[in-house]
Amino acid sequence: MKIWKSSGSYRTRKIRRHRKIGLALGGGAVLGAAHVGALRALDEQQLTIHCVAGTSIGAFVGALYAFGKSWQEIDEIARDLTWLQAARLKVTKTGILSNEQLGKFVRSLLGDVTFAEARIPLAMIATDIGSGERIVLREGDVAEAVMASTCIPGIFSPVEIDGRMLVDGGICENVPVSVLPELGAEQTIAVDLIANHSLRRPENIVEVLINSFDFALSNASRTSIEAADLLIAPHLQGYNAIDVKQIPQLIEQGYADAAQLLRRSVK
Repeated sequence: MKIWKSSGSYRTRKIRRHRKIGLALGGGAVLGAAHVGALRALDEQQLTIHCVAGTSIGAFVGALYAFGKSWQEIDEIARDLTWLQAARLKVTKTGILSNEQLGKFVRSLLGDVTFAEARIPLAMIATDIGSGERIVLREGDVAEAVMASTCIPGIFSPVEIDGRMLVDGGICENVPVSVLPELGAEQTIAVDLIANHSLRRPENIVEVLINSFDFALSNASRTSIEAADLLIAPHLQGYNAIDVKQIPQLIEQGYADAAQLLRRSVK
């Protein structure tokens, strides 16, 4: 069942190379591999990204990109990544899993870095599970922020930052276009993994939770992507959001769809 599909009615403005471009990377678990293909397509168009904002898996990919990892390096990381390999498989009081290992994984790739050390402005979106507030993370420890933004409620334990219990930002804004002007963007490109994704019948409790969360992500995407100058919505029907065996195909699908759109949209 398709949860939601873009009608194509959103603005698609020409992207001009001389303007500061902001990139918003949305959430979608393993579907995030499609972001790698989109980064490749952007690179082939010789577009310079001035700033990046990410939610959930988009925060992870965005952090790597903001700290200078090339799409080729991120591609290699993605192909080697095992779903939930970064999670310590243990039951906690507030979630099925703890994602402490994800923070360690990010540190192994980037070091103990803060937002201030990024090569380009970087922001991530999380949700305060106590108040429902949208939280924009732009300072402090990057690995900790990635943990918070990727913390799917019910699956991962909330991450405490500055006294707030934070979970996945997709609940509030799955494709964080709105924060890009604050980072200096003059034009915005959004990559939405959910708009053209179809749900499948769940076979276990994790898939039940993921499907339920996808409903929330689709609703949280609609308003935010309307503000984007260009929307890349890869055709991800039939892909499983937690099946890592599909990562190579997801990367290629993201590339094919992004490349086709960018070829006719960049001036």
